[in-house]
Amino acid sequence: MAGANISVDQDQFTCSVCLDLLRVPVTIPCGHSYCMSCITDCWNQEDQKRIYRCPLCKQTFTPRPVLAKNVVIAEMVEKLKKMRLQSAPAAPPAAPPAAPPAAPHTGSGDVQCDSCTGRKKKAVKSCLECRSSYCQNHLKQHENLFSKRHNLMDATGRLQEMICPQHDKMLEIYCRTDQRCICMLCLVDEHKNHDTVSTAAERKEKQRYYMETQREFQKIIQQREEDLQQLREAVASHKRSAQTAVEDSERIFTELIRSIERRRSEVKQLIRDQERAAVSRAEERLEQLEKEINDLRRRDAELKQLSQTKDHVHFLQSLSSVSRLTALAVSSHLSLDAVVKTGFQLREELQQFFRETVENISKRVKTIQHIGTPEYQTREEFLQYSRLLTLDMNSVNNKLRVSEGNAVITVTDTDQGYPDHPDRFDSWNQALCVERVTGRCYWEVEWSGKGTLGVAIAVAYKTIRRKGESNEILAGCNNQSWRLYCSPTFCSFFYNNIETVLPVVNVSSRIGVYVDHSAGILSFYSVSDTMSLIHRVQTTFTQPLYAMFGFGGYSMVKLCCLTK
Repeated sequence: MAGANISVDQDQFTCSVCLDLLRVPVTIPCGHSYCMSCITDCWNQEDQKRIYRCPLCKQTFTPRPVLAKNVVIAEMVEKLKKMRLQSAPAAPPAAPPAAPPAAPHTGSGDVQCDSCTGRKKKAVKSCLECRSSYCQNHLKQHENLFSKRHNLMDATGRLQEMICPQHDKMLEIYCRTDQRCICMLCLVDEHKNHDTVSTAAERKEKQRYYMETQREFQKIIQQREEDLQQLREAVASHKRSAQTAVEDSERIFTELIRSIERRRSEVKQLIRDQERAAVSRAEERLEQLEKEINDLRRRDAELKQLSQTKDHVHFLQSLSSVSRLTALAVSSHLSLDAVVKTGFQLREELQQFFRETVENISKRVKTIQHIGTPEYQTREEFLQYSRLLTLDMNSVNNKLRVSEGNAVITVTDTDQGYPDHPDRFDSWNQALCVERVTGRCYWEVEWSGKGTLGVAIAVAYKTIRRKGESNEILAGCNNQSWRLYCSPTFCSFFYNNIETVLPVVNVSSRIGVYVDHSAGILSFYSVSDTMSLIHRVQTTFTQPLYAMFGFGGYSMVKLCCLTK
């Protein structure tokens, strides 16, 4: 019979949902065929959306197509079954071949196959064109249908995040102006004339930056470990010094017999109190340092994992700031020799000088240096960290005139005609300096402003935005910069768009800025005959800092040349 000579391929009559021969085959408008029960179950799950799609090509249909048995395909399936029976051997059938291992079902964290019905299997690939994920079995069906024309990637549950919510297109472009991923239609619409690159190119650029950040983390970890060791040594030194002072005092006061017993106890108590207070503070800081090191190691591991992902969009959208650290500086100096010396003096002078000597002991014990960051009082102490700053001319806004050997910046009404540059502030009157601020650093500026207008004296990360008119670009109006605003009538401090009005009167026209990067200290001083603290910030800096300046109308800043 003619039909017996027809060559048929079983795959042509296999349902892509159940992966078995078609049962009551139906053909939907896109041309693909399924078991009536399989496609009915799929579409029943989509009834709430009222949009029905083909499990293979994802073409959508509205309203729901009416299903009817495809008689031709049904006959072909029956012929295929008969051919199987005729080709079967007459001998007792051999044991059926072992079934191929079933694809694993999804577990916690796995991506589900979008084509499986019932219990979902684990997806191995995701198709960017179909926007679906497939298990190994359905992936074979997909490849048979589309060959290798579609772009496949490792299975991901973030396919929807890779689609533009406005245009329903793939996010393939990164807009540096607005700092976000966009599609091709966004590029010709609201992002026209913006600074854009491919997501792969931007990821490569950001990868270099975060590798540098990772190296900074390694340096911070190393520094914190050194601080931890130094702090442990300081604690031991405190305990040894305190114990030595107690023992010497005991020996001295024992020789003074009964007449000085009561005073001896007072001095002993003073030393013990100081020991407990110092050791208690040190042990608290030990715990903080250990926690910070563990947190840094965890974030270092997260950066390593993030740097290895092939998902560019996930990488760019997962950038995140690091948690804040509590930076501690350590001092290991504690000496109670003065107490012992005074004790010997007390022994020699005896009773007539007793009261005055004990008061002297009390004062000396209370002024022993605490564990912590040194507080400088004089300008000479700050000048040992002074640094000459250089303006980054690629960042200076076009309405700022630079003069006097690039040391003076003045607001003008005239465009200065600086060349276009990605680092230039294009809308706000701001400028950055070239030098990275790490470790301890000190600089001074002179400022002036007319009326109520003033200047912003700030520090910022280099990653601060430069383009656009958003207020978030202003120093202090984001989490990447800290700003002291000085005007003839008042002072205020800004960080993350939160203003703190400062109770400062008659601020000097010369402002000193001191940074201890590792300790997380930023201080502003009014410099005249003395150093008067305006405001101090205790935080954690996760990137190198750069000096930054902002201007209102008719204002000026001069970078001061300091001599140590």
